[in-house]
Amino acid sequence: MTSQLFGRESEIRALTEAIRGVADRGAGRCLVLLGDPGIGKTALLQATREIARGLGVRVLAAGGVQSEAQLPYAGLHQILRPLLRAAAGVPDQRRQALLTAFGLAEGERPDIYGVALAAVDLLGAAATERPVAILVDDVQWLDAQSQQVLTFIAHRRAPLRIAVVGAVRTGYPGPFVVAGLPELQVSSLDGDAAEEILRSVADVPGVSDRRRIREQAQGNPLALLELPQTLAGAAYPEAPEWQPLTARLERAFGSRVAELDPAARDALLIAAVDPVDDLTEILAALAVLRGSPVSAEVLAPAVAVGLVRVEQGRLLLRHPLVRSGVLQAETIERRHAANAAVAAVLDADPYRRAWHRGQSLVGPDDEIADELEAGAALAVGRGAALSAVGLLQRSAQLTGDSAHRGHRLLVAAEHAFSVGRQDQVSLLVTAAERCDLSELDWARSQWLREIFHDGVPGDAARVHQLCDVARQSGAAGDHDLALNLLFGAALRCWWADTGPDARGDVLATVKALAGGVGLARDHRYVAALALAGPVAECGTVLDLLSEIDPAAIADGDALRVFGIAATAIGDPVRSLAFLGRAETLLRAQGRLALLSQTLSLGVVNRLHTGDWEGAQAAAGEGERLAKETGQPIWRTGALVCDALSSAFRGDTDQALSYVAEVEAAASRQRLNQLLSIAQLAKGAALLAAGRSAQAYRELARSFRSDDPSFHQRERFGAVMFLAAAAVEAGEEAAATELVAELSQVAAVAPAPLLVVNLRYARAVLADDVTADPLYADMINQDFTGWPWSRACANLALGGRLRRLRRGAEAVPALRAAVTEFDRIGARPWSDRARAELGAAISGS
Repeated sequence: MTSQLFGRESEIRALTEAIRGVADRGAGRCLVLLGDPGIGKTALLQATREIARGLGVRVLAAGGVQSEAQLPYAGLHQILRPLLRAAAGVPDQRRQALLTAFGLAEGERPDIYGVALAAVDLLGAAATERPVAILVDDVQWLDAQSQQVLTFIAHRRAPLRIAVVGAVRTGYPGPFVVAGLPELQVSSLDGDAAEEILRSVADVPGVSDRRRIREQAQGNPLALLELPQTLAGAAYPEAPEWQPLTARLERAFGSRVAELDPAARDALLIAAVDPVDDLTEILAALAVLRGSPVSAEVLAPAVAVGLVRVEQGRLLLRHPLVRSGVLQAETIERRHAANAAVAAVLDADPYRRAWHRGQSLVGPDDEIADELEAGAALAVGRGAALSAVGLLQRSAQLTGDSAHRGHRLLVAAEHAFSVGRQDQVSLLVTAAERCDLSELDWARSQWLREIFHDGVPGDAARVHQLCDVARQSGAAGDHDLALNLLFGAALRCWWADTGPDARGDVLATVKALAGGVGLARDHRYVAALALAGPVAECGTVLDLLSEIDPAAIADGDALRVFGIAATAIGDPVRSLAFLGRAETLLRAQGRLALLSQTLSLGVVNRLHTGDWEGAQAAAGEGERLAKETGQPIWRTGALVCDALSSAFRGDTDQALSYVAEVEAAASRQRLNQLLSIAQLAKGAALLAAGRSAQAYRELARSFRSDDPSFHQRERFGAVMFLAAAAVEAGEEAAATELVAELSQVAAVAPAPLLVVNLRYARAVLADDVTADPLYADMINQDFTGWPWSRACANLALGGRLRRLRRGAEAVPALRAAVTEFDRIGARPWSDRARAELGAAISGS
């Protein structure tokens, strides 16, 4: 056992078990090593490497570097570099995404999860030949894209012979840490282990100094090794005791660098600012810094004191704190000069050249700012939006003109939005608004604030403001921005009741915009009409959607928005056609974040139409993908789907529990759209439990315009349940009045969901004199895509025929109902149909 691993027996056992799991049992394993700097995570990873090799496991290693965090996919490239020769075996689209991300090929901008899927494919193929262990130090310093992909790989490890072990500094809650992966806390060493390490160090100080070192080291192995050497150098007095241990260690390494000759010190400075460990590149930059040719011999003093080592053309620092220690010890002017020297040798890599030039001065410098902006475009082309954000932030810092600076910050905010980083969007927009923005950029800032708004959705004044900004944007020629703003305003009208004036403003503005420039087929235009006018514009939207073939659209996000539009006007079958096509494209492209949203959007539509197994599968996969892609799962939205699913399946207690949670959350923001679905779930659950009078009262609430749960479109899906509850509760007269009102709505808004519900309601509520033609109208409609409604219609028809003593005619309808309900998984309704079928056969 090495001196650095004294007292680490339990950690070694856990790591050995993880590696043995993939070596012997082929079971994917993961461990997140959490601990302070110098606590021994790096040493444990080195021990894990030795364990893996001893068990015949292939090791793929990487290490994060703080200055490398802006280089897109640099960490992932480190991990996969030994496997890239086998990339030909990865499916074409995914391989192209991976190589484009690495800058090894040109192609369309890859989605990060397309890159992640390609990485899983590559690792999976390698693991079929030999188990693989991915060992990553300082995960918190990996670039954002690599952190996300590593987390994704860790989630997908189970069916593969892959172990993932990542070391993370305490206090850095990145995606790898918050993903819920198994953790191993690396704690301070006890007194016995600390004493063993001190005894292993040459030239151990006296007893009093050793006691002071143990007190200051606080059980940190690296401190126990390094502080004695610092103390031994009389020329370098001890750091103040109030200074954090990490700073003391950095100072310890920095003091040892100061002892080196100027050439070696310059070499370490270059290595510290250049995250790429290529020896040739480092020596070339060193020659620029020193103004004369150099050889690898200049590194000999640093190697001799154990600060670095040279292996196969790579210059490796002993520990991550060596890098920060070097940088802390140098002046800002020296750091700038080193970055300029590195940039000077990177003509073949414009992205990295721009980054290092950006770190080589204190602004402003418009030339370098422009170069950084061009580098951001390269990053976006490689699917690295977060890296582009960092480049644009630095570009803005170096930009002299205030308006141009604000524009660059807003572009950075748009890229942050594209990957769901609400925190960065808010900070960037706030910074941009301190600049002298142009009218269009001010409008863009309002849209960016809107897309992550957390205010009251029913704020009519905000809707009018968004419409005003949209009109200004349209007048200035930015129709894309105008549509984005109006789509946001329309969503506010959908989630909550903003009133007729606000809805009318959205509709008038979007119609004027589209009419003037021919945008009537744009997905945001169609969705804005549907969301702001689900009744008034229903016919128009139905006509527009009927002219659009989902198969002819290759944009998964546009298909998703068309699906939203179809949902909003009450056409779940058409919505699922758009969402299904979107799902296929997004899955093939690896755009898993959007896929998660698309799957979740279809859940309620699947429940209404009768694909309950599909709804359950979509909800489960959508939630899993949301976790894998680091998206916040909107708890209230998921709960309302769970409530409706539980209610339809007859799990009354669970449904009512979910409803209570939804009501508590949605009532605070007056989200009447969710409250309306919650009322449907409550009524359906009570009806399934045989509590028909209470079910009717709850369902009827969402049809009263003064009730908080009233929503002009969501009530459509409750009509069938309302009528069924009314018949059982003796409330036919009251329900008939509501159905008559909705029939007038249907004359304006022929929404398929409303039409199929009304045909059922009119039939079951009719008296014997008028019932026959209404039942015929109900049962003879086209039920393609509506198996749930067909089963309910057959149950209603069979039940009526049985009550009229026409059992022979009732049996086929009831048998069809039983079969359909069984296939759907609608147990309470299947039980009712079976009871009716038994009565029809027995003649009772």
